[in-house]
Amino acid sequence: MAIIGNIFQIIGSLSFILYGMKLMSDGIQKSAGDRLHKTINFITKNRFLALLTGLVVTAIIQSSGATTVMTISLVNAELLTLPQAIGLIFGANIGTTATAWLVSLVGFDFDLSMAAIPAFGIGYFFTFFKSLKKENMGEAIMGFGLLFLGLKMLSDFAPNLTAENFSFLSVAADEGLATIFAGLVFGFVVTVLLHSSSATTAVLITMGVSGVISWEFAATSVLGSNIGSTIDAVLAAINSKLNARRVAVVHVLFNVVGSVIALLFLHPFMNLTDSFFVSSLGNEHIGMRIATFHSLFNLINATVWLPFVNQIAHVVEWLVKPKQDESDGVYHLQFNSPSLKDNPTGYIMHAEAEIIKMSTLILDMFQYITLLFELDKKQHDKKNEIIQNLEFKENYADQMQEKLSDFLIQTSRLSISEKLDKNIRLMIGIVDDIESITDLIFELGLFINRSIENKMPISESDIDKLMPYIGIVNQFIHFVHDNLNKPLSQEQLVLANEMEETIDAMRLKLKKVARVRLEKGANVKAELLYIDMVRKLEQVGDFLFSISNALAATE
Repeated sequence: MAIIGNIFQIIGSLSFILYGMKLMSDGIQKSAGDRLHKTINFITKNRFLALLTGLVVTAIIQSSGATTVMTISLVNAELLTLPQAIGLIFGANIGTTATAWLVSLVGFDFDLSMAAIPAFGIGYFFTFFKSLKKENMGEAIMGFGLLFLGLKMLSDFAPNLTAENFSFLSVAADEGLATIFAGLVFGFVVTVLLHSSSATTAVLITMGVSGVISWEFAATSVLGSNIGSTIDAVLAAINSKLNARRVAVVHVLFNVVGSVIALLFLHPFMNLTDSFFVSSLGNEHIGMRIATFHSLFNLINATVWLPFVNQIAHVVEWLVKPKQDESDGVYHLQFNSPSLKDNPTGYIMHAEAEIIKMSTLILDMFQYITLLFELDKKQHDKKNEIIQNLEFKENYADQMQEKLSDFLIQTSRLSISEKLDKNIRLMIGIVDDIESITDLIFELGLFINRSIENKMPISESDIDKLMPYIGIVNQFIHFVHDNLNKPLSQEQLVLANEMEETIDAMRLKLKKVARVRLEKGANVKAELLYIDMVRKLEQVGDFLFSISNALAATE
């Protein structure tokens, strides 16, 4: 019963640490919002800044897994390149050692409850009073308090954590091949179960200070923990795009190869760590040694591989090939079930990048419309090719609407703020409007084709009248595309309204001209077809103005 009680004591302490880390990570990421992601994208232009960014972000949010998952989501959304992501991964591995230093420096020499309880109280104050609008900051502070409380419970429990109480861990107190193997497996399994190498390191330091494990067992467990920490990258890359899968492979290779090399030179590595301390006898300073070993391993590993970022990218591109269905005209967007490391902002940025791609379809399709008007009526092959391209892009837009809407709906079910929930609903409306515009452009192409097929070509004078109308619609399309995912200012909304009103006025003028021709005995079918074209263009303008209003309403 004593052993069971001790195990539950450890589980309870770890639960506080893990939940505290999650609250702190989520609170910081929510507070930073898309600024964090955009900052990462901006300052990862070279490998050294990318490494530094990964280090700092991970040290702040106390989770290399969260940084890795965030990196994969940005690569998946094509906001980061593979080399940039590799640098971030290297930095994240160094940044995750901050927890080990926190535990070793203050976890056993400082009454953490003095900081934990007040921190939790201050954090709760911010979350309770909604009018302060500091709920995310409060959540982060509460997480900090819970993290310290969990560490306090572990440090208080350390005297009870003895070899006598945990006799089944006797191999951990020895030295030799069996201890090395057991340590490697222990670090790997615990990290996979907890999804946190930081929590594993806290356990190792506690066990080391209590004398339950040897220095050799602790060192090999750190290496096993580094391998186990890749589980989050693997899970995040499932059903993701090609480069996102490659980032996960980089993380696995980086940690596994580095750990294997360190394992081959384990004792020289341990001696290097011991050289930082006055005495290297027994388990003296073992907490500091574990933290030093953890930092040295990741620092040396990153330093060795950082100059070869581009070469690593080429190797991974060779290892991870595109799937057969990744270039077959089928749109792929998978919402992976979020883990404890995920933050809704990453999903939203991914959706924003996809909306930009969807809007690009409009730009491409409208260029085809202009080209159709310019084609000679004898160029049937070119005309048919354009119609096929329009149909392909319209079908692709339909797929994007379905999957993007589902992606956004599932994102809205995550733990998000009212502001994000409102923006997601606006994004769903924008997706619907973009799809409607692609429908209209495709129908417009069919109308032009029908006029040629039925030998009712539009006269040059009518085309001359249509061109300014098409020009203002094209201008509106580019205006909306250039301002997607950004709140429109009041001045920009006024400009959008002016373009929409100009389109409406030109539609009335062109329809009036067509009706006059009808009254004078012109071809009824030809004139009605012309009026339909004019109306389709005006409807495109209506949807563009609807998107403009949605952008103006975003926060």
